[in-house]
Amino acid sequence: MKNKNQWKNSILTTSNTIHDAANNLEKYSMQIVLVVDKNQKFIGTVSDGDIRRGLLQEKNLKDSITDIVNLNPLVVPSSLKRELILQLMRSNKIHQIPIVDNNKNLIGLHLWDDIKLSKDRPNHMIIMAGGLGTRLKPHTEDCPKPMLPIAGRPMLEHIILRAKADGFKRFVIAVNYLGEIIKDYFKDGKDLNVEISYTNEEEPLGTAGALSLLDYVPEVPFIVTNGDVITDISYGKILDFHIDQEATATMAVRKHQWQNPFGVVELDGISIQGFTEKPVSESYINAGMYVLNPESLSSLKGKKFCDMPTLFERLNKKNLPTIAYATHENWVDVGRPDDYKNLQKKLLI
Repeated sequence: MKNKNQWKNSILTTSNTIHDAANNLEKYSMQIVLVVDKNQKFIGTVSDGDIRRGLLQEKNLKDSITDIVNLNPLVVPSSLKRELILQLMRSNKIHQIPIVDNNKNLIGLHLWDDIKLSKDRPNHMIIMAGGLGTRLKPHTEDCPKPMLPIAGRPMLEHIILRAKADGFKRFVIAVNYLGEIIKDYFKDGKDLNVEISYTNEEEPLGTAGALSLLDYVPEVPFIVTNGDVITDISYGKILDFHIDQEATATMAVRKHQWQNPFGVVELDGISIQGFTEKPVSESYINAGMYVLNPESLSSLKGKKFCDMPTLFERLNKKNLPTIAYATHENWVDVGRPDDYKNLQKKLLI
């Protein structure tokens, strides 16, 4: 870290909330929150993964940070040599280790990002950009949906630039409807200092089926994202989460709330048992981003239509680990004119 005391920004207390922890992770980018009690004694840590697991367990962002804190994190004394710290990070697949003294006082934080040499990732990102964009007409009558401009750039370019900032440099864009417009704009990606190749769907094959058009099998896990999803989610974090959890397939999900516009009557036969006025229902929805291991492609059945949920079901039937990555960041699926209009106003990028 440029400022040797910058790690202190990651300290929160037991009086803080899960929302405070999420904001801290986003603001200071240290990928960890250090939690202390009212006497400033170190009690544990909170990571991005802890927050997501909490959300999947129905925790609320307003709940206490103590509901998700890891009370047994790996810690080290200040006397431990740097080489041993790196070895511990590699063997435990972690990027941060708090430094404490014999009295459980925090005295520092080791960060992998301070010493690693390169952030470039060998992983591919595959972007599905072949949809007709029917619901967005007339905007898409002569322009493919992923090329619609947001803040002066096509949506697709925002996705590529955000992924590039996370170390991704190898992209495959799956095109169909008005695909030549996309190819003419991005070409081979040199203008953005990335590598871009293309697959061509002669007919819609679905988010997973389009992967059957790849002319190679990736050697490492790869990301798949819809070309109309604009988000603040870190592609690098979802990939790291997938690898750390040793999953075969990971799906980004987010909590969706829906309020019934009517009062609900609770019945037992014809007997009224109670009333709930305009109840709110919560469920997790598919956020349109995935990480897949190369072996998952063997579950595709030739060049036939297959959506991503179907691929996940096939992997499940093989008892291969499929997991969810709970998101809380800004996210917009640009499917309707109102979505496009609101995104232009919010300028989430």
